[in-house]
Amino acid sequence: MLLNIRGMEIQVKEDQVANIVLQHFTGNALTNGHEFVPRGIKEGEQYAGIILGKNGEQNYHLILLSGEIEDANWQKSTDWAKSIGGELPTRREQALLYANLKEQFKDKWYWSCEQHAADPDFAWMQFFGYGNQLDFPKSNDYRARAVRRLIIQ
Repeated sequence: MLLNIRGMEIQVKEDQVANIVLQHFTGNALTNGHEFVPRGIKEGEQYAGIILGKNGEQNYHLILLSGEIEDANWQKSTDWAKSIGGELPTRREQALLYANLKEQFKDKWYWSCEQHAADPDFAWMQFFGYGNQLDFPKSNDYRARAVRRLIIQ
């Protein structure tokens, strides 16, 4: 029993240290047990995690907005995401969503914001059943979810 109490005391201290470090580096995040929850998450939104900036870009928190659109082509999906205050996720963001929030998606294809570099009539998608990413014609109808980003200062 002493070991369990000591383990809980250590866990509380680890959470406190993690909170201090996270607040120092991000200025806006708190820990809740083992879960990091940045300030500014609205009701119905889900915290997906941190995307590390590349090529001089800033790190940011990725937030999954509530709701989705079904049977929509890429342009309609893009417009819908903007209409609810978000954007379609990038391919990297979709990989993070698959890793951390897969249960928030149906086992279907979802549009990303990324167009195919060699063919502007195609855009990238993520299948949330088993994680594949492929490009499809933007005129096809699939699903979409929207995200927003909180820059880490």
